[in-house]
Amino acid sequence: MRYKRTVVASFRLGTTLCALLAPSASWAQGVPPLAERLQLCATCHNPDGNSTIPDNPRLAGQDAAYLARQLADFKNGSRPSPVMAGIVGLLADEELKPLAEFFSEQAPAGPTGAADDAAQAPGRQIFDEGILGSAVPACSGCHNDDGSGTEKYPRITGQHARYVVQQLMNFRSGVRANDGRAVMQAVAKRMNEQEIQAVAEYVATLKEEEEQ
Repeated sequence: MRYKRTVVASFRLGTTLCALLAPSASWAQGVPPLAERLQLCATCHNPDGNSTIPDNPRLAGQDAAYLARQLADFKNGSRPSPVMAGIVGLLADEELKPLAEFFSEQAPAGPTGAADDAAQAPGRQIFDEGILGSAVPACSGCHNDDGSGTEKYPRITGQHARYVVQQLMNFRSGVRANDGRAVMQAVAKRMNEQEIQAVAEYVATLKEEEEQ
């Protein structure tokens, strides 16, 4: 039920963005400046990429190559999202990398979740050790111990739990299939909803090692 509510909320959010999708007169003159393009992103992700909306991911500090790849996937349809497809569809291919680099250079805000060792113990165990009986590998193996990620695997440190749940559910159902070699699809399909929720809530509390 929680996942269904998230999908409905995301759809409603998408309907509020229609006004942003009409290009301004200055865009007709050619490729608009980066600052003007960033206005499209700021509504949902905040000007510095530290989204405060649980359905929308934080982009600040994310690997630039990963971000650029996701933008390209939204544009070519390999990562389905009506909202993002409409927005990225306004961008020229050469604009994707500068946008990704901008958000990559922004300082990430702190965790989106409050630490509670007892409540988050199940999620911590999945993140650190995986789920042996289900052949689910430790999240830390690809995303690093603090969730800081790499070029191949995204930064998830302090990411919104609701967004993480949504993406894992999308991988599990096959709605999202733009992961290399279907790694995340295979992992998510071996997890139940309780396990997905637990690890997402733990991820939301993570801090980078230098922040601790």
